[in-house]
Amino acid sequence: MNYTELTAAVQDYTQNEETSFVSNIPLFVRQVEERMNRAVLLPELRKNVTGTVVAGSKYLARPADFLAVFSLALINASGDYTYLIDKDVNFMREAYPSVSTTATPKYYAQFDGDYDGEQGNFILGPTPDVNYTAELHYYYDPPSIVTTGTSWYGDNAETALLYGTLLEAYVYMKGEPDLIAEYSKRFQTAMGDLTGVQIRSDRDEYRDGAL
Repeated sequence: MNYTELTAAVQDYTQNEETSFVSNIPLFVRQVEERMNRAVLLPELRKNVTGTVVAGSKYLARPADFLAVFSLALINASGDYTYLIDKDVNFMREAYPSVSTTATPKYYAQFDGDYDGEQGNFILGPTPDVNYTAELHYYYDPPSIVTTGTSWYGDNAETALLYGTLLEAYVYMKGEPDLIAEYSKRFQTAMGDLTGVQIRSDRDEYRDGAL
């Protein structure tokens, strides 16, 4: 299901072509995409990027589309990986109060989030002694089907995308409670199916056995 097909289906289901309603369909779609992105963490929502950790600097900028960490590793000049352990900022400040304490970092924490157009940062401990390559595996917010025309959800989870959008649309329309409840039920069922995909993606059924 592409975006054109989705908007047509929403108007057909709701039998509503009123101008303000149609102009708000992109908002309904983005709202349900946001809910889906935060409810399930599928491999299709992961990215892998590399950057440079600079000697003497405790901070590493997060990607602009960052949502959640999967793993963070440092790679030294020999190509050896060191996977960092997630801690909170209080631990980092107490364990490494001095920036001048340098070595291969062992820990990281999310120092701050995005604000005023600035990217959030990780803080590392201890302070890097030399430059390292950082490899971040992370979950991200993918571009909306509203802007791209197609998406993984549209191709592989159209039931959840459709009923989630219809749910937002009927809330906007102040629709009948029983119909809102029905669309909510169908959306939750479809999200349950996606959760099953997420669970299976984290397993190896050859070694772990079938669910």
